[in-house]
Amino acid sequence: MDKPPNTASSGLPDFQTSGLPSYLKAGDKIAVTCPAKKLPNPMTDAVKLLQSWGLEVVLGDTVNASYHQFAGDDAFRAKDLQRFIDDDSIKAIIAARGGYGTVRMIDMVDFSRFAKNPKWVVGFSDITLLHCHLLANFNAPGIHGQMPMTIPDASARSLDTLRKALFGEEISYQLEPNPLNRKGEGEGLLMGGNLSILLSASGSVSDPDYAGKILFIEDISEYLYSIDRMLRTLKRAGKLQQLKGLIVGGFTDIKDNDIPFGQTVPEIVMDVVKDYNYPVCFDFPAGHVPDNCSLVLGKMLGLSVTHDYATLKYL
Repeated sequence: MDKPPNTASSGLPDFQTSGLPSYLKAGDKIAVTCPAKKLPNPMTDAVKLLQSWGLEVVLGDTVNASYHQFAGDDAFRAKDLQRFIDDDSIKAIIAARGGYGTVRMIDMVDFSRFAKNPKWVVGFSDITLLHCHLLANFNAPGIHGQMPMTIPDASARSLDTLRKALFGEEISYQLEPNPLNRKGEGEGLLMGGNLSILLSASGSVSDPDYAGKILFIEDISEYLYSIDRMLRTLKRAGKLQQLKGLIVGGFTDIKDNDIPFGQTVPEIVMDVVKDYNYPVCFDFPAGHVPDNCSLVLGKMLGLSVTHDYATLKYL
């Protein structure tokens, strides 16, 4: 593509969004695109669900594309995303799936139109990179939630939280206590997503400032030692020291070596952050799980962890 990459060094002004993008209403258009891996099946259930919410669904060219494991080559996927960023009639962009590939095309995309007309971007897993990039460069929020590929297996609650997030209805969560939760209260801008992708963004133009934030993390199919290594890398980089809170979601299909690592994921987390005093909440229902409840990243959140429960409420 002949458009310049949209990075902090590309000559764009230091843009700050004036609040959140407009929430959706019946009749609005929402676009579906594949920034990463190709779809294995049609998105019939997802399209029907979005239409049942009164939305007009526009499918990108990538939803039917294939190039090795990707939904088209890098330039093709970037062009598809660019189309919806530049189209002011599109009020939200939802990634059809994650997988791998967003990092290969994100620097081909010009986000200058997005800076002038921000819109909701929805997705999780590999889409964490897109959320990080928009937060780091434009202070823009996004929705960490179910995607079309995961909608057929999604819980009713998680889908309702996605609808509420898109339409601006109130979302709050109260969770049962976990013995390893660390009590306390914190307020901060919510950021995060997939732990592996957060590490891959570290040191790049897509790396947000962690200071003063509440961090959410989740992951899938990682080894215990790898989770330990990634968290200690964030700690050594100074990214965990000044958090206002930590929310730990699903860590699914976690593997161990022949010689056991010796700690569970919660034990690893608490060992890494033992020197800090902000609240830590485990078992949040988000990540690679059917009950992948929506989180609005880039929005102020209050986190309260007591002996009886943990509460997450947007401010």
